[in-house]
Amino acid sequence: MAKLDKQLKDYSAWVKKTVLPRARTDFRLPEPLYAYNLEQVGLDITPRDLIGRAELEFMETTYALQALAPVVAKAEGLPEGDYRDVLKALKKKQLAKDKVEPTYHDVLLKIEDTIRKQRIVELPKRQMAMRMASEAENARTPAPHMDPPPFIGNTGQRGTFVLTSGNPPTSGQKTESYDDFTFEAAAWTLTAHEGRPGHELQFAAMVEQGVSLTRSLFAFNSVNVEGWALYSEMEMMPYEPPAGQFIALQFRLLRAARAFLDPMLNLGLIDRDRAHDILVNDVGLSEPMARQELDRYTLNSPGQATAYFYGYTRILQLRAETQTRLGKKFDRKAFNDFLIAQGLLPPDLLAEAVRTRFIPEQEKKKD
Repeated sequence: MAKLDKQLKDYSAWVKKTVLPRARTDFRLPEPLYAYNLEQVGLDITPRDLIGRAELEFMETTYALQALAPVVAKAEGLPEGDYRDVLKALKKKQLAKDKVEPTYHDVLLKIEDTIRKQRIVELPKRQMAMRMASEAENARTPAPHMDPPPFIGNTGQRGTFVLTSGNPPTSGQKTESYDDFTFEAAAWTLTAHEGRPGHELQFAAMVEQGVSLTRSLFAFNSVNVEGWALYSEMEMMPYEPPAGQFIALQFRLLRAARAFLDPMLNLGLIDRDRAHDILVNDVGLSEPMARQELDRYTLNSPGQATAYFYGYTRILQLRAETQTRLGKKFDRKAFNDFLIAQGLLPPDLLAEAVRTRFIPEQEKKKD
């Protein structure tokens, strides 16, 4: 340990002396390089086009939240007010650690029952794997998440939905705690996104149906993975209680905010303080979550956070096109099952598969 300690101190001194004097003083990447980052996560539009689309979605979602706010307040016994006030009141209903897993288990059963009754997508016969995170996992990743199975050399491993019980403050200050994922109403949309019919179902289909080595290595990107998960949230939203619907909209608001704040910060169209205000005051994130988001856009992974919104919109566009073509012959379950069966595909190739295979097959069916 003494030798390691000396090596780390020597390395730190070398970084300060040799690297930092040559480092940029601004986090912003050159615009062509930032655009390339977007391509790497699966986007095929320019940063400025993305900003326009996301700002429109952001405003439409705030209207939807405001319209739903009085319904949620009445259902939950909360004072009526602006959607921001209703959100703050919902977040006060934090789950005790021993209530997290039972709550999610109950929500999952209701979601699965809805999926079957509404014919949304085919479900596996087996139960979904779920477990509580350790304290170390809570500190590293405060949000519930899917621990995916290996796609190459899989010998029966399945993905696991990892539940979190919050990240305790390190400085003793309440403002350092995440309250964004550990309240009761959030369980609905988090289960739909990370569990079923989201990532768990998506990854399970890839393992069980088989996916080529080429696709496993080169087709996996944030647009095709996160697009399905956000689409899954919206598929389940109409069947959730008002508070669950409200948080589904709040999370969609976050994805829209990411899709314009990330490029705006990297193109110098907004400063970090103003972006922070939008995330905290309008989206309703906790202080540590807002800081994590801003670090993600500017330092840790510029461009990646935009993929949720873009992947979701591409699936919606494809579904609208398909419904328009098929009319009464459109079958939601058949459409969703077809998307899942494709594994990982970029939006253009997924659209091509739907147009050349799914639509013709459905058109041949008798009324």
